[in-house]
Amino acid sequence: MSPRTRAVLAAAAALFVERGYAATSMRDIGERVGLLGGSLYHHVRSKEALFLRIHDTAIRAAEARIRAAVAAHTDPWDRLEAAAVTMLDIQLDPQSITLPLMNDLRAVPPALAERLIATRDGFERLFKDLVAALPLRDDLNPALYRLLLLTLLNHVGDWYRQGKSTPAEIGAEILRLFRHEAE
Repeated sequence: MSPRTRAVLAAAAALFVERGYAATSMRDIGERVGLLGGSLYHHVRSKEALFLRIHDTAIRAAEARIRAAVAAHTDPWDRLEAAAVTMLDIQLDPQSITLPLMNDLRAVPPALAERLIATRDGFERLFKDLVAALPLRDDLNPALYRLLLLTLLNHVGDWYRQGKSTPAEIGAEILRLFRHEAE
């Protein structure tokens, strides 16, 4: 990848985070890197393709970090806690683009949304496998358990304020509560 293409990707990612998908134009991206429209299209096909590439790269990077954190543990509860804490570390990092990109799903065209959902489904399989390994009570629905956990983890950023609790403390407490109700 050329340095100019990397600059285009970085500028587009920053603009998508700052403004969202709908409010970011190819002209905005070109202006940010000093390229006119025709030159910009030499590096990328379309805004949709650019968003998909950035989104998928961010999701794959997050999944790799979570898998690495989980690999250090053998106990199913410790593995899930490591995944939750790592996910919060990623999402609550002010420099992270993962959560803003994931939250823009309703703003993208339907065909692009389908492709983004496919990537997210792959990411969620990681949590599906982690939850499947837990010794949950028989009366608990593992799919609902996973969805509730992911929903909670995905919305910690709505109320989180730096300096009060760390992502590790919050993740550990969330898992303590989820474990308490599950055994």
